[in-house]
Amino acid sequence: MNLREIIVAFTVVGLATPSLGADLPSAPTGGAVVTSVPPSGWTYQATLYGWATALNGDIGVKHLPPASVDVSAWDALTHLDGALMGSFLAKNGDWTILTDLVWAQISDKATAGPNAAQVDFSETQIIASALVGYRLPIGLPEDIELSGTVGLRYQHLSADIGVSPSLAPITISREGTQDWVDPTVGLSLQYRINDRWFLNALADVGGFGVGSKFTAQGFASVGYMWTPSISTAIGYRAIYTDYENDGFMYNTTQHGVFTSIAYHF
Repeated sequence: MNLREIIVAFTVVGLATPSLGADLPSAPTGGAVVTSVPPSGWTYQATLYGWATALNGDIGVKHLPPASVDVSAWDALTHLDGALMGSFLAKNGDWTILTDLVWAQISDKATAGPNAAQVDFSETQIIASALVGYRLPIGLPEDIELSGTVGLRYQHLSADIGVSPSLAPITISREGTQDWVDPTVGLSLQYRINDRWFLNALADVGGFGVGSKFTAQGFASVGYMWTPSISTAIGYRAIYTDYENDGFMYNTTQHGVFTSIAYHF
């Protein structure tokens, strides 16, 4: 890995254990609630999952030209120090509330330049999401729920790069942080195929110049209810972001396969 690859690789979220887009009854979490919901009663779902993400796009850091990024999910995993992803869903009748948190940290070491300077790099990414959904009254069959959603997606990127020249006993370090919040609107779909199998999908768009210029998300999964309380699912999730601020450019798509396990109560 060269220096430019280290600088741009900090945007990669790797494979984790507990995030949005894993299990979901009519919203993006991975294992949907298959049983019917009492008209005035709340049901809940807690989900853990692993999301192996690749990263493609362009990233520009102040004083450096934009770099084209093409990082595989395996490359991201090999540099992963730790990750935590989880989501929590609450549902009452036609209403759905979903919160989601993604945290990941990666690091790497490399040599750069004709004098083989040592470069140490670490990066942290956070994606926090929240949305509210309402089932659309459009006369669909009982086993299909289509909901309109509104929400917020917060993203945080922080990186620390240290350069130690081989000919001098010093270390030059640089730190950078970017934070932004995007409003989102979208649709979520839940299809209860039968008493065991289900399919979930979600799509949203946002940004609109409030945080990023534009952002979009797509998610789909198929799952299985092992018991009334436990489900698992497998699916695919992608997030596109076009963000620029003060010389920093982040125009990328994070995407990959995930697997999940959910507890319904």
